[in-house]
Parts: sequence; C-alpha cells; structure tokens
Amino acid sequence: MGTKKNFVIDTNVILHDYDCLKNFQENDIYLPIVVLEELDKFKKGNEQINYNAREFVRELDLITDDNLFSTGASLGPGLGKLFVVTGDVESPLVYKSFLERKPDHQILAVADYLSHKNPKMKTILVTKDVNLRMKARSIGIACEDYINDKVVNLDIFERSNEVFEGIAPELIDGIYSNKDGIDIGEFEFKNSIFPNECFVLKSDRSSALARYNPFTHSVCKVNKTKNYGIEPRNAEQSFAFEILNDPNIKLVALTGKAGTGKTLLALAAALHNLNDYKQILLARPIVALSNKDIGFLPGDAKEKVSPYMQPLFDNLNVIKRQFSPNSSEIKRIEDMQKSEQLVIEALAFIRGRSLSETYCIIDEAQNLTPHEIKTIITRAGEGTKMVFTGDIQQIDQPYLDSESNGLVYMIDKMKQQKIFAHVNLIKGERSELSELASNLL
Repeated sequence: MGTKKNFVIDTNVILHDYDCLKNFQENDIYLPIVVLEELDKFKKGNEQINYNAREFVRELDLITDDNLFSTGASLGPGLGKLFVVTGDVESPLVYKSFLERKPDHQILAVADYLSHKNPKMKTILVTKDVNLRMKARSIGIACEDYINDKVVNLDIFERSNEVFEGIAPELIDGIYSNKDGIDIGEFEFKNSIFPNECFVLKSDRSSALARYNPFTHSVCKVNKTKNYGIEPRNAEQSFAFEILNDPNIKLVALTGKAGTGKTLLALAAALHNLNDYKQILLARPIVALSNKDIGFLPGDAKEKVSPYMQPLFDNLNVIKRQFSPNSSEIKRIEDMQKSEQLVIEALAFIRGRSLSETYCIIDEAQNLTPHEIKTIITRAGEGTKMVFTGDIQQIDQPYLDSESNGLVYMIDKMKQQKIFAHVNLIKGERSELSELASNLL
C-alpha cells in the first residue's frame, strides 16, 4: 500500500466508466459539484455516455452518508472516502491564469485548493481531456489520464503475423498431407502461441500458412478460401477468412489501417456462411463530425443515420460487383435486405436487443469504450458470432486513444481464450494510391 492520495475526478472519466469510484484503492476521491451539474446534461439519451451518466447518479444516490458533503462518505472496505465539493473554492492561481469561469476551470480550482489545503497529501486531477491536462501542468497541478483500462503493449498492432523460419521440412509436408494438422508439441516455437493465432512456417525448401487450433491442439494449414466472390489477396487476408469461417470461434477482431479490407472480408465471410445463421447484422457507432449531434440533420431516425452507414453499403456494393447484375447471388442479397435477413444500421439501434444465431459485424470499433464493447458482446445469444473491425490509429472520440479504446481492451483481455481470434492486417489492398497515401501522408 503506497502513500494515500487525493484524486479530483473530471466528468469525462465518469462518462467513460460509471464504475470508476471503485478503482482508486484506499485513496480519497473529490467530486466538484460542477461535475454533477455537467452529468445532469447527459442524463437523457440512448447513447452509452447517457447510460453511464444515469448509472453513476444512481450509484451516488445509494450513498446515504450525510458526511458526503463534509468529512467524506466511505466507499467500502479497502477503499477511501468520497467527498462532494460544493460552491466556489479559493484558487487565485487558477482564476488569474484562466479568466473564464467555466466547468473545466472550476474543476482545476478544486484540485489547486485541495493541494494547498492538504500540502502533505498529493492531490491529482484525473481527466481524459488532454487539453485540461495541459492547462493543469501549466500551473503546476498534478494530473493523470484515467488508465484503469489502458493497454500498454501495442506491438501486435504494429506488425504483421509471425514468420517462423527453420521449420523441419517434414513438419510442413505433414501439415499439407494431414487435414487435421500436426500436434503443436511437435514444434519448438520460441514464443508463446495464442489460441487461433495465424502465422507463416518456413523451411529451407517450402512454406505454409498455418494456424494453431486450440480445440484440437494442432497446427493446421490455412487454405486460401474464396468467400462470396471475394478472394484473399495476401496471407493476412487468408488468415482473416480462416478465423471468420470457423464456427467454433465466436469472437473475432480484425484490425488494420484503411484499405486493408477489414469490413469487406467480414461481410463476405458472413454471406458465405449465411446457412449457419438466421441474420447478418452490420453496424457501426455514429460519431458526428464537428461535434454536431445528428439531430440537426433532416428526416426521421433512419434518414438521419443513413450518411454514416454509407461506407457499409459501399462494401456491400463491392461484393455485388463480383457478380453479373442478374445473377442468383445478387438476387439473394437483395431478397435478404428486403426480408431484413441482412441489416445495416447504426449501433445505437441494437442496444438492449438479444442477438441469437446472428453473424454480427461491428465496424469502427476503435470508437467504442471498453464498457460499450462489453455491453455489445453480452448481447450475444446462442449461435451468434461477433466480429469487431477497426483501425486503432483512426479514433474520432475525443476521450479515447490507441491504448484506451474498447477494441484494444477487448483484444488484450480475450487473447488467451479458445473462442477468440485476432488478425492484424498490414498490407493495403484498396489501390496503389490508397496504400501510398496511408504510408506517406
């Protein structure tokens, strides 16, 4: 147990994780009253941040200790106390440095006031707002990001799949000749192999695309499978189809930069495996541009979100172009859309639903918080497969980054599980121009 500290919590931490009060161990937590005022603005709505605001206020309401506004209310065994700081506090430094009386500056003032009131205890402002952290540092206030759900090791998102060289030729021959693969104990891998991990095996005379199958404890050959007119263009895409087509793998993550084919591969695999599912559901979170809510757009709910769903329809059109206009494959897709066997919609519309026997694809998952990812996965009923795709370097949410978004959090927590698989796509296949721009600009 370290030296006890005081933590001042910003509103965005609560909107990110409504259960955050339990994650500060024995330290005391101070909640400026302006934070509660800000939470009040988020209570109404169907988005995750609205749910988080409501849940936090409910949790706060359960604390009936009258000392909440004075000497502090206990948060439970092994935890510190919670204080709600009411009214203005004295902080000449803050109000001299930042003249405008807005919530951010009032939160800064509380942190500054506490640091002077309790000089023997370190006071730290916790916020996911980078700009507020910069302001705090500029006047000497200690500050931190909320890192309870941050993933430190991001190496797997910067490299392609492993290549194991020096493999005995007879082992590679055995992988080709035995459809069930070869027991993993026959290989001497230097690094630990995760369940369903895909890699390249090389000997001095041959090579093979392979995957560790945790259900059979064997290393199996990965075939270059064509799915609904879409053929893999590189080893990574072959790996993606391998795990997307395996019904034993219930949860899949496809990561990679723009143009690597993440969503297209997932949709093609879903159509290929349609006989195993009652519905294909393709969804993505809505992140409005320029901080504008979609409410300013004309039309009903479906018409408002339609522009945000267009990239998903674009991927569907790529698949349609693989066939002649009058083909049975095109007719099948159109019939599926009419009968809602194939549904493309905003992620907000599937909240609260139970998804059974569904091939569910969540696009742009890097814009989801860890709690949102958990909420979605817990919707999965019997026979459902969930695929999350995203580029962790293209995050549009202001309080998420490459280490704290829900996609990397899920991959980090699930990587040892038999029913989970992750493939990182490196090579762009959209076009030569797209690949060049992605690498150089």
